[in-house]
Amino acid sequence: MIVKEVPLAYVNQVWPQIESFIADALQHADGEYTVDDARVFVATGAWHLAIALMDDGSVCGAALVSYFNRPRDRVAFVMAAGGRMITKQDTLKQFEDIMRSNGATCWEGAVRDSVAKLLSLRGTRHKYSIVGKSL
Repeated sequence: MIVKEVPLAYVNQVWPQIESFIADALQHADGEYTVDDARVFVATGAWHLAIALMDDGSVCGAALVSYFNRPRDRVAFVMAAGGRMITKQDTLKQFEDIMRSNGATCWEGAVRDSVAKLLSLRGTRHKYSIVGKSL
């Protein structure tokens, strides 16, 4: 399996192949983002798209990343990830290399407990929990 960043010019060509992975991931977003919202953010370049490809070229996973700067780090924040991209150490490393190539010095993501447990096996640590309430 290989992980590649999709250049902005090709996002709309690839989108039909990855939309279901993003839709599955965003089921857990508590309504904050829809698949249509994600497509707009990716198509305008606000979020970056990475895909995982099988040896035969079929897409088996996708992730959306937003980059921002803190005083001491450039953060790659994983907005959504679906499919088989982060389940194996080698594909996660390829994904991290992509984030690093965009200047990231660290990466973060808001995850469910089950995903946090999986990612802890890949070297991540629990940083903080996010809570919310509608006003």
